[in-house]
Amino acid sequence: MRFATVALFVLTIQTLSQADDWPQWGGPQRDLVWRETGIVKKFSTDGLLPRVWSVELGEGYSGAAVVKGLVYITDRQRSRGTERVLCLDANTGEEKWKHEYSCRYTVSYPAGPRSTPVVDNGLVYTIGAMGDMYCFDALNGDIKWQKNFPRDYGTELAIWGQVASPLVDGEQLITLVGGKNNSLVVSFNKQTGEELWRSLEDKQIGYAPPVIFEFGGLRQLIVWHPTAISSISPKNGSVNWQVPYRVRAGLSIMTPQKIGDRLFVASFYNGPRMLEIGKNGKSAKIVWRGQSDSELDSQTDGLHPIIATPLIRGQHIYGICSYGHLRCLDVTTGKRVWSTLEATGRGRWWNAFIVPHEDRYFIHNEQGDLIIANLSPKGYEEISRAKLVKPTRKVQRRMTIWSHPAFAMKSVFARNDEEIVRVDLSER
Repeated sequence: MRFATVALFVLTIQTLSQADDWPQWGGPQRDLVWRETGIVKKFSTDGLLPRVWSVELGEGYSGAAVVKGLVYITDRQRSRGTERVLCLDANTGEEKWKHEYSCRYTVSYPAGPRSTPVVDNGLVYTIGAMGDMYCFDALNGDIKWQKNFPRDYGTELAIWGQVASPLVDGEQLITLVGGKNNSLVVSFNKQTGEELWRSLEDKQIGYAPPVIFEFGGLRQLIVWHPTAISSISPKNGSVNWQVPYRVRAGLSIMTPQKIGDRLFVASFYNGPRMLEIGKNGKSAKIVWRGQSDSELDSQTDGLHPIIATPLIRGQHIYGICSYGHLRCLDVTTGKRVWSTLEATGRGRWWNAFIVPHEDRYFIHNEQGDLIIANLSPKGYEEISRAKLVKPTRKVQRRMTIWSHPAFAMKSVFARNDEEIVRVDLSER
């Protein structure tokens, strides 16, 4: 027994030392790519994937962050009128600490927090649906500092609440606040919560996570908000350039994607825009755009995603359109190359998350399936499919899951409104 215990301990240490983390929205590089090696090529079952553990959880859209053997996740306890931040042992699911706070919901789809936690250098940052932002000690849950956006900045919450996950850059934490007096975006000292700078105005806040890219030799903070795509300096918030793009219902959601000197975004109603950034990084223009402002699949062109971020691979864009079609676009022109419903289903707001891994893709669709597939200009080729978690949220007369999984420790960490699970995906 003693030998077995020691062996398990050694195996755990080896797993942690060899495994990647998923410390924020989009993973280590915020680009939604899973880079660990030694991952299964095909599932051993087409039924429910075996769990390492399962832990009861309340409702929420937020994904998990996984860092140094700990899992951070948020939920809503509807009966108690609270939101919670939970820290779990990634190997056992055991609760390490939690923080629960009162939170009265006034937003549409009151189904729990939306924003994925961010973990950096011993601190974890969370944002609740109603604009409560916390900085915790990652190991023991002690509160280091906190903000409430409506109280502190006069934020008028978006209809779906606070969604965008914050971004750590050096010593600052940058996030969408949506407040008054030029505070659409605010930078905080990540250790103390002191405001460092603020930038941009918009009547609506939007939902897209901020990202940092380099264009023309300049590091640029890209903020896609409901009236424009904006580039600002991450040092002080000064504006480099702005391209007007007014989206209906404030639906700036996907994470902007970079390819060379170009930047891609797409909205549910108003479709895609491809921007080209000037050589000095100080200007931008639209080089192609969709012509349709309709969500109806018979009237759309290009790509009209609702939640999931389309991805650019080579000279093609892959993403989920307004009524569930997985589409491939030519990155140069925006023209459709192919469309399929094989990985998804047909219906308004149908959703699936696409995560590249080596030469294939993991797709987690809203029915709780996890799919391994090849995506190429030639089409969609399914390799394997199994059930990850069951759909628990009713949308448009169907049950759904709209929470992005985390891929870390050679595993997938996924949640619905009832549980969070870890499934081992290591190659054996």
